[in-house]
Order: sequence, then structure tokens, then C-alpha cells
Amino acid sequence: MSLSRRDFLKLTGGTAVAGTVAGTALKPDEASAVEIKENRIKGAKETTTICPFCSVGCGMVVHTKDGKVINTEGDAEHPISEGSLCSKGSSLYQVVNNSNRVLKPQYRAAGAKEWKEVEWDWALDEIAKRIKDTRDRTFKLTSKSKVKEKQPDGTEKDIEKEFTVNRTDGIAHVGSAALDNEECYVLQKWMRSLGLVYIEHQARI
Repeated sequence: MSLSRRDFLKLTGGTAVAGTVAGTALKPDEASAVEIKENRIKGAKETTTICPFCSVGCGMVVHTKDGKVINTEGDAEHPISEGSLCSKGSSLYQVVNNSNRVLKPQYRAAGAKEWKEVEWDWALDEIAKRIKDTRDRTFKLTSKSKVKEKQPDGTEKDIEKEFTVNRTDGIAHVGSAALDNEECYVLQKWMRSLGLVYIEHQARI
């Protein structure tokens, strides 16, 4: 059966009118789909969260059963997305339940060709150790800089002065667009407390 564009518009328009006349009653196939979904998530724990992919902050509802994610969908009550999700957010269920998903940190030693799986405790301790080592080696209390200083005769002269800086140039930080405001605030405070000056964000890059 061939269906022209005009016939398609007539058909879909008629369907829309019929649906409006019928009110909010579900068709048999729609009712069946709702029933299947309700059976799938029956007894599951419902948790509201935020999509991790970008900085829009779309709301999501995650259903879990026995510690496993069994369903993800848009949160219709969320003020930003009102239940809508992009293709990435809609596929989050497949990202979580994926045999190729890496569940543990991977480490490749200097000069090694292969990555090896390590434990989280070891990885976090190693990261902390390297941050402290780098900060200790590169931390500057003061820094010299040339400034113009006005002389008694009214002229200006370039002189070198020493300023207190308390900073490290050996570490940089790039933030993620998936972070919310509270996480960004805490990270910013932490980075500044370490003395970092090279602080960026992926949305600006």
C-alpha cells in the first residue's frame, strides 16, 4: 500500500481529531503499554535524580530493584525538563546496564603499555599522594613582578617588587558540566585552598 504525503497528513489529522473527541481515554494498545510498564516497576524503589550528561540539569526518575537499575525516565514534575530527555538522557538505562561498562579504576604505570584494574582505595590514595607531592614541590609563597612606581619628581619607574601569592602553578583543574551549583562551589573552595590559579570549566573550552 502506497501512502502519499497528502494522505499521510489527512490520516494523522483525522487520528488527532478522533483522539480529541475520545477525550483522555487510553486506546487498548496504549493501556497495554502502561500496564506492562507498571508491572515492570512494581515494587521497585523510585528515586529522583539529575541527568549526568550536561549542565541543563534535566530531572530523572530511576527505578531500582534488588540494587539494580531496572528503569529510567524523565521526571514530569521537574521544573527544568518537565519529563523530557534528550537522546543521551533517554539511553541512560543502557549505559548503566552494559557489559562493556568499566566498574573499577584503570591504571597504567609510567612506561607500561597495558592498563590494569585497581581498587578504588588505592586509586584515591594515589591521587591524594600525587596532589600533595606536586603542591609541596611547586608551592610559592612569594613572587616577584615588575610594577611602575611614581617617583618624587612625578615620573614613573619600573621596579621589581616581591608579592605574597601562596599559589601553585603545578596543578590545574577542569570542571565538568554535569556538576550542580553546590558541587561546583565545594570544588572551587577546595581548589582555591590548595592554591590553584589555573581553574577552568569544560563549557568555556
